[in-house]
Amino acid sequence: MNDSIRRARFSGLFRRQTLPRVLLTLSCLTLAGGAAAQQGPASQPQADPPKDDTPRDPAINPATTAAPPPAAAPVPAAPVPVINAGPEGFSISSADKQYQLKVRGVLQADARYFAEGKERNGNNTFLLRRFQPAFDATVAGLVDVRFLLDLAPNAQPVQDGYVDIHPAREFRIRVGKFKAPVGLERLQPTTALMFPEFALPTSLVPNREVGIQFSGDIAGGVLSYAVGAFNGSPDGGAADLNVDDNVELEGRLFSHPFRKSGLKLLEGLGLGISGTVGSEYGTLGATQEPTLRAEGQQTFFTYLSGATADVTVLASGRHYRFSPQAYYFTGPLGVMAEYVASTQDVRRGGEEARLTNTAWQLSASYVLFGGKASYEGLKPEHALNPAAGHWGAVELVGRYSGLSIDPNAFPIFADPARSANGAQSWGFGAHWYLSGNTRITFTGERTAFTGGAAEGGSRPTEFVFFNRVQVYF
Repeated sequence: MNDSIRRARFSGLFRRQTLPRVLLTLSCLTLAGGAAAQQGPASQPQADPPKDDTPRDPAINPATTAAPPPAAAPVPAAPVPVINAGPEGFSISSADKQYQLKVRGVLQADARYFAEGKERNGNNTFLLRRFQPAFDATVAGLVDVRFLLDLAPNAQPVQDGYVDIHPAREFRIRVGKFKAPVGLERLQPTTALMFPEFALPTSLVPNREVGIQFSGDIAGGVLSYAVGAFNGSPDGGAADLNVDDNVELEGRLFSHPFRKSGLKLLEGLGLGISGTVGSEYGTLGATQEPTLRAEGQQTFFTYLSGATADVTVLASGRHYRFSPQAYYFTGPLGVMAEYVASTQDVRRGGEEARLTNTAWQLSASYVLFGGKASYEGLKPEHALNPAAGHWGAVELVGRYSGLSIDPNAFPIFADPARSANGAQSWGFGAHWYLSGNTRITFTGERTAFTGGAAEGGSRPTEFVFFNRVQVYF
């Protein structure tokens, strides 16, 4: 076979076998390159994801369910107000006692009997002597507010209304209307009074005053002080407004000298002194002169009055009071003593004088059973419960007091045929405490007068008996 024929056969064989293999190889390389282009670079090995152990509902598709939001931080619960109801009244306060509101009250229902016949000084009567709701509030633990009403007939509607700022026990500021810092018996809580009506010395001290007072307790109450500036009131009065544009200064120092001594027998001894100084000028509408009443609340002394200044006695100048006072309470025994001198410049037409009226009292109490005597009032150990053998507490009381009018008051400034120049009173009684909130009182008082009747005679002696039911909280 010649060379040309062999070359032709080789060429045909190459075309039949080699070309398909080349095309197959190129196709495989092309497919491999396309696959590599779709997959991208080879992934690097990674750590296993954290295992989620949260139980899952099989009906929920994790791929379509959004992850729950993170839990909110717990909000502290607001302190719950404290509500109380008990012997001291009803109250609501914050948990830390910095904000408080207390509701309290006093009701005194009396029966008053005069022993004399037709010539008796007063009428037998039932009466509502006091009906006093009280509201006490504390704000931020720093400020106290008191609002005391009296809804009894013929009483001043607002008895107390003041703000008390007390940054420390040694110093507090009181502004508004409140008891004047003078009379020992006047400053005693009305629920703790030994007798239904005040003794004669309380007729010569102011009742309530409107003004500003600074007070405090030093050394844990061994020494207490109170001093302030006020509008000024007549003896026994409670003026809401200043009628003469003058200011009266009033103050009191009271000490319990043995309170911290460890001498138990003398811890209940209290000694004090108080007084006022100022000027008062009356008018026909407000003479600034007192009307004095006995325990039966019958008037036994008044200054002359009329339609003109020529016949009406007016306060006209200096007015000052002086009152030493003391008490002693230990165990079942309680004793109180008080003296008051009140000096006032007066004028009637062209006549002027400086008159001094004086009064004193000595009172005592003894607890037969069920508690201890206290200036703030007896707290029985047990309420009345005969089934348990508890009968509350029983306290006996007695009092002797007197009052003298300046002799120079007669006859220019007072009528000796109508106004007595003196009174002496003694009384006795008993209290039965059914509980710490209820007291029943039985007392009798005899008051004898000097002068006050026609032709130089004396007013009829007054015999009066009281029965009082007192509820307070």
